[in-house]
Amino acid sequence: MSAGTDHLHARVVLLIQGDEPLPKHSGPEVLGAKAWNLARMAALGMPVPPAFVIGTGWCADPAALGEWHWRPALETLEKHCGLRLGDARHPLLLSVRSGAPASMPGMMETLLNIGLTESTLSGFVRVTGHPRLAWDAYRRLIAGYGEVVAGIDSAHFEADLDAVRGDLDERLLDFAALRALAGRHLETYRREAGEAFPQDAHAQLRQAIAAVFASWRSDKARTYRDLHGLDHGMGTAVTVQRMVFGNAGGLSGAGVGFTRDPSSGEPQPWVDFLFNAQGEDVVSGRRSALGHGELASVAPSIWEDLVGICGRLEQAFGDMQDFEFTVQDGRLFLLQARAGKRTALAAARIALDLLDEGVIDAATARERTYGLDARALVQRRLAAIDGGGPEPLAQASSASSGIASGEIVLDETRARARRAAGARVILVRQDAETRDIAALDLAEGLLTHRGARTSHAAVVARQLGKVCLVGCEALQIDAAERVVRIGGRALAEGELLTLDGNQGVVHAGEVAVVESVPGALIARLEVLHRSAQEQPDASLAR
Repeated sequence: MSAGTDHLHARVVLLIQGDEPLPKHSGPEVLGAKAWNLARMAALGMPVPPAFVIGTGWCADPAALGEWHWRPALETLEKHCGLRLGDARHPLLLSVRSGAPASMPGMMETLLNIGLTESTLSGFVRVTGHPRLAWDAYRRLIAGYGEVVAGIDSAHFEADLDAVRGDLDERLLDFAALRALAGRHLETYRREAGEAFPQDAHAQLRQAIAAVFASWRSDKARTYRDLHGLDHGMGTAVTVQRMVFGNAGGLSGAGVGFTRDPSSGEPQPWVDFLFNAQGEDVVSGRRSALGHGELASVAPSIWEDLVGICGRLEQAFGDMQDFEFTVQDGRLFLLQARAGKRTALAAARIALDLLDEGVIDAATARERTYGLDARALVQRRLAAIDGGGPEPLAQASSASSGIASGEIVLDETRARARRAAGARVILVRQDAETRDIAALDLAEGLLTHRGARTSHAAVVARQLGKVCLVGCEALQIDAAERVVRIGGRALAEGELLTLDGNQGVVHAGEVAVVESVPGALIARLEVLHRSAQEQPDASLAR
């Protein structure tokens, strides 16, 4: 690793092998937490793709960042990989990711497959031997770049996809269909942006870096910082990393995991995974993902590696971790690790268990459980009536436990108006997307047709203490009529709905609930905090 300049605020740092120490004075406040943690993982010998990082100091004035600042880092990365950005025969493809000093899940932008152009496509096919991968990556680049850089509504690209795939899962499309889809996307880009999609790989990278810095000032990012009391001035770093491909077919895929259950705190990995997919498919909230069962069944050795990495991550970072990973042709790569967002119940259980396992000390456990008393840990479940419970309308995947009831609302405007009138509301959306954060903050819970338990929006819902059900296949939304249909029943906006995040089911109306407290867990907390009071004052002992 080496620094691109001597100025702390202007630092460009290489993350190549992890076999050299980080530059002095570098830390998450300079490199962003994402890159800092990647460097720590690389230093531990974990499989991290090589990258370079443009520091947070540039975020305040990204116009002052010239290509000459990061060009030497790019050239070193190219030499390390044996590939070159924009090279027609051996092209290097890159991801461009945000990373603030504090975790802000899904609030800023990511661009993938940067470097694919009409001239590099054939070289990428030659290097990989995989034409389907090339055309899939290209159509994804056009759509992602169009949305993030050119500001094109993603619905236009989704319409292209629907026109080509019909009833097929997009992961089943062959290279000819994907080539046709890329052609449609190019036409959509030209029509909506008023210019052709850029065919210069270096221009793509420049604009991608600028777009990631610009996303720091987006409405959803500002709202998130306001909600969590984060400093608007800390800025984001930009990590430019060699692409790895979960959409390479065979034993390839993308996933997001937690080293422990973020809802209950159970000490077992909690993973969503999609074969033949890229990471954005899981975290964007626009696709539904599966739990780890299929991965463990189809690729048990990869699952065993993941389980082992969960333990290593907790030992290294001293906390439950939220991590993103890609599997390319049976090879595992880590793309991110950060302290995972969790419910109050999970926070208490995890801190106590990590203390018992010797991962953290008692002082840290007390700090992490401060204020978590019986009132904070109360659990709500549906009340059984005459020995049975109410009939559910539909099943969904539970991303955050608990019970929430309220009026159905379909957007932020309605949520704000009904909350102002004193009503409790349930936000119902097609996808679990982070742009809904302001509406989510107003709601008691979130129900979506698509999305994964580990999507960024679900992570944020869990952090905000909202009940969250995603991937409800029985849900249909008629935005024009302001009506939702669930399991054959039509419910107008304003009617009552209940979400059971404990069982992953949806009920019409408001359902009776009972409350309880986790007595054994509270007893463990009392022992922890009593032990601090019983310790003699160290200053008097001296």
